[in-house]
Amino acid sequence: MADAIEAAPGAGEAAPPPDCLYADDDLLVLAKPSGLLCVPGRGPDKQDCLSARALQHWPDALVVHRLDQATSGIVLMARHATAQRTLGDAFAARQVDKRYEAVVQGPAPAPPAADGTGGGWQAIDLPIAADWERRPLRVIDAAQGKPSLTHWRVIAHDDAAHTTRVELQPVTGRTHQLRVHLAAIGHPILGDALYAPVAVQARSPRLLLHARQVAFTHPRTGQPMAFSCPTPF
Repeated sequence: MADAIEAAPGAGEAAPPPDCLYADDDLLVLAKPSGLLCVPGRGPDKQDCLSARALQHWPDALVVHRLDQATSGIVLMARHATAQRTLGDAFAARQVDKRYEAVVQGPAPAPPAADGTGGGWQAIDLPIAADWERRPLRVIDAAQGKPSLTHWRVIAHDDAAHTTRVELQPVTGRTHQLRVHLAAIGHPILGDALYAPVAVQARSPRLLLHARQVAFTHPRTGQPMAFSCPTPF
């Protein structure tokens, strides 16, 4: 069901180049595998990451946003400070349309769409806060949490596996938002080592969450841009 998890290169071994979906003088559209950090972490064993690999091939590459280490899919990077600022502002203003795909535990309900068929969009509107005693975990917290909104809909049910494939559109961009929201409504993502019960974690060797599509305005030309990356599970 799942693709292979990215393995760190061994000592003296060069990291493979990032999978590039698009490149111009202003930006890069890269595909990150599951298991690879977006930016360096703490310690020598966490220096291999997407941004470091990008810099080996595009020395001007700049971070715009991130995906969780366990999540695969599309990541945008800028190639100069103006593009970085413009793209960062677009993310902050919720002008970037992001679509994810996930496989969750259980038969998630699919209300009728506007045309009367199944698979209509639903909303998860639950505030998310840091769980300071169990960092980096997040929790639903009505008192301290920040407003957090996710739109989601059913793609398909697998009755034999007792799972549901869903499409997700995060409106806000809180840390671990999709993982926390799906777990909160009783449908944790398969392979989620942070928010799923042990039995659900064990159903996949990786987190079955993928950043499948992104649409935005080009930071210099103003032209609409859209990219997709096939879901690998």
